[in-house]
Amino acid sequence: MNQTTELTSEQIQAEQSRFITKVYAWMTFALIITGAVSIWCASTPSMIEFIFGNSLIFWGLIIGEFICVAVLVSIVSRISSNTATLIFIGYSALNGLTLSGIFLIYTSQSIASTFFVTAITFGVMSTYGYFTKRDLTSIGNLATMALVGIFIASIVNVFLGSEILYWIITYVGVLIFVALIARDTQKIKELNIIGNEGTEEDKKEAIMGALTLYLDFINLFLFLLRLLGRRK
Repeated sequence: MNQTTELTSEQIQAEQSRFITKVYAWMTFALIITGAVSIWCASTPSMIEFIFGNSLIFWGLIIGEFICVAVLVSIVSRISSNTATLIFIGYSALNGLTLSGIFLIYTSQSIASTFFVTAITFGVMSTYGYFTKRDLTSIGNLATMALVGIFIASIVNVFLGSEILYWIITYVGVLIFVALIARDTQKIKELNIIGNEGTEEDKKEAIMGALTLYLDFINLFLFLLRLLGRRK
């Protein structure tokens, strides 16, 4: 008999709750690392000069971030949970280095207030995604397609330099990641394998769920910063 069928609905809900708590804990830990590294880098002139004074270094860090995510997504099933954890932590640190540039553009107060707004928005939408009985798959699919659209539009606008297009991308980006937070939370809850709590697979599932929500949080924060951030 399948182990899942032997569990009561209360036990299943309890395990899902413990799992999503682990996901949130890893996501929060990664955000703390990113924030700490970013603040340290921004307050160290030599690091700012090292990263942003040499385009090769900056783009090397960006490529390193993409590699970390690609490795986790593509071979997570073949690596240990400890390796997945180290890659996730390394990615959050690299992201902190590249995000330190926002302190050169926006005031610290507006960055802090925008982070607070992002945290509240994330909490509301993630809670909705976890508890709602509505299937958010179609909303998630539309948001994903729209994300591809604004990615292409952003590349085009590098050459056009259109302020109108910039603000359209910004507002649409906020809506996209608000929707993705709810959908991804629901998806993480549904994909959790009941009955394997504490196993290697369970740990890797939590890391991958944390990575997904971490990316949603960071991207929502960056789009909101465009709207709420006060430039120096």
